[in-house]
Amino acid sequence: MTPAIIQAKKAKIAYRVHAYEHDASAGSYGGEAAEKLGVAPERVFKTLVADCSGELVVAVVPVSGRLDLKALARRVGAKKAAMAEVDRVEKTTGYVVGGVSPLGQKKRLKTVIDESARDHETIHVSAGRRGLEIELSPDDLAALTGAVFGPVARQSAS
Repeated sequence: MTPAIIQAKKAKIAYRVHAYEHDASAGSYGGEAAEKLGVAPERVFKTLVADCSGELVVAVVPVSGRLDLKALARRVGAKKAAMAEVDRVEKTTGYVVGGVSPLGQKKRLKTVIDESARDHETIHVSAGRRGLEIELSPDDLAALTGAVFGPVARQSAS
């Protein structure tokens, strides 16, 4: 049980946990999850933490896309955004990079979920450990994290 799963369980929402054997040589944690679980990459979302003018902000974006830092900054009213330093992310969230979940973080951070999540009945996000995903509705994820939806992802160049 991870803090993410505990939070979902306590909230009594509908969710499913999916585990897979994590390959340490995998280049993309989210891409690996989509492939190993047989789920479309548009339904698997990565949890990224950005430094938005000094404030850490969580962005939940599809693994098939990239975080648009300028759009994230605009969405949270910051002048600029950059990816946060790994040490700061791990210390603040309580999770290791590659296993950061938007749920059950040590310190609740402002969270923005890419609006494309609403195109799906359920999405997959990290359950708090590499090789472990939690499937839940985007609205439940937003409710549990206090998140807002916004256009913060761009499609990756193929």
